Amino acid sequence: MGYGLWGMGGWTGSDDAESIAALHRSIDLGCTFFDTALAYGDGKSERLLGQVLPSHRDKPLVVGTKVPPKNGKWPARPEYALSDVFPVDWVIQCTETSLKNLDVERLDVQQLHVWTDEWAEQDEWMEAIQTLKKSGKVRAFGISINRWDPTNIIDALCTGLVDSVQVVHNIFDQHPEDILFPLCQEMGVAIIARVPLDEGSLTGTLTKDTRWPEGDFRNIYFPPDKLAAAVDRVERLKTEVPGGMTLPDMALRFILSHPAVSTVIPGMRKIRHVEANMACGDGQGLPADLVSRLRPYRWNRGYPVEK
Repeated sequence: MGYGLWGMGGWTGSDDAESIAALHRSIDLGCTFFDTALAYGDGKSERLLGQVLPSHRDKPLVVGTKVPPKNGKWPARPEYALSDVFPVDWVIQCTETSLKNLDVERLDVQQLHVWTDEWAEQDEWMEAIQTLKKSGKVRAFGISINRWDPTNIIDALCTGLVDSVQVVHNIFDQHPEDILFPLCQEMGVAIIARVPLDEGSLTGTLTKDTRWPEGDFRNIYFPPDKLAAAVDRVERLKTEVPGGMTLPDMALRFILSHPAVSTVIPGMRKIRHVEANMACGDGQGLPADLVSRLRPYRWNRGYPVEK
């Protein structure tokens, strides 16, 4: 069980002291992987994690962060020039900033925050990563791929330079299992599963009337029609939850039941969420028959592009 830090970078309802306490508690409970990004609150989540790490130098903690696109555009599109998004000096500069924010000498995992396979055979991203690895500032390299296209990294994987792939994977978004997961298993590439609770719908707490403050990402992710559809699907899904288990427990264990998944990174800003989620990292996946029953909940939402 890993830890996603996007929410504490500035989402509605974030409290820095609460976030720091939650991070400490997760480590006490055995969490060792932390995923952040320079773009999360303009480095805020990195700096919060940087306040926590010195108290746990005796533990084998692994920190992954990400280089934001220089053009400031999400997602990447095939027509964007790599030189405008990830020029070598930008990747190195951002890495230096993240090292300072985190107060560490080396990043365990540095990732590109957007990607299109149109760049796979271009030299700039390869040069940047090789330079950072040779300098000892980066141990492993990964790519975080666009939300709705889990195959848009196959050419990059074939370069042999990619150590990890971060991809949306949950009960609704099972598409990475078709092509990406088998290839990563074959190549020994780690899978970091993000958005495991579908930005909140798989907590089972949203209603068709749920709204967020202006500027909150979830207003874009859940326009009224998609929110209504998600709530209806979650209500049906609740009938599958075994006794003694919650819907979030089942959602996290579904992901961890797949042998290709290395870690899953739910966002956690409260100690009670940390304690509940960390309990799912006990190595006990879901029974095979339950996994089979959850397969039909796969959902092609029909988003034309990542929002």
